[in-house]
Amino acid sequence: MPSCMEIIPIEHPRAIERAIAVLDRGGLIVFPTDTVYGLAARVDNVNGIKRLYQVKERAPSKAIAVLLGDFSQLPLLTISLSPNAEKLIQAFWPGALTVVVERPPDLPAVLSPSSTIGLRMPNHPFARTLLSKTGPLATTSANISGQSDTLSIPDVLAQLVKRIDLLLDGGTVPLGQSSTVVDCTQDPPVILRQGPISMEQIHRVLMT
Repeated sequence: MPSCMEIIPIEHPRAIERAIAVLDRGGLIVFPTDTVYGLAARVDNVNGIKRLYQVKERAPSKAIAVLLGDFSQLPLLTISLSPNAEKLIQAFWPGALTVVVERPPDLPAVLSPSSTIGLRMPNHPFARTLLSKTGPLATTSANISGQSDTLSIPDVLAQLVKRIDLLLDGGTVPLGQSSTVVDCTQDPPVILRQGPISMEQIHRVLMT
């Protein structure tokens, strides 16, 4: 674990440059999203993803989602999208919805114990700019497993100080609640976690 970490405000002109440098050497960053702060590693760095599990104290049986910055990155992360997945993505991205889809074989198996992967495009200007520059990132909530989500810099420091390499300070996040998760590999889709997007909103879109 790192003995020190760097904290940079997201407004800093070199914030994204520093994030890329940390990620490229297998390091871990924390950055704000629309929902909660996220803990991230490069999606193609197996050692970085393993370290993410270690830092979060997350069981290997629990998958790590992937965040993307724009729709052009989506084909890299899916085998195909079901009509239901396409409906939900068009309705709620960018936003607080994670869709579970079939995992392409070239994504590291360490991301998920199953053949599926969760994908999300956050509705946060800095997060999307960062992800557009870094490429998709393996990202989970920036907290120790079983503890409360981190919504501000003091929250992150209370749980992850000396465990990460770079903390990008974006103040308090807007929504303060983890995303809604919908498994789109099943028909009809199954809501795995309730979040800011309600069951009623999901069903309304799927019925159109």
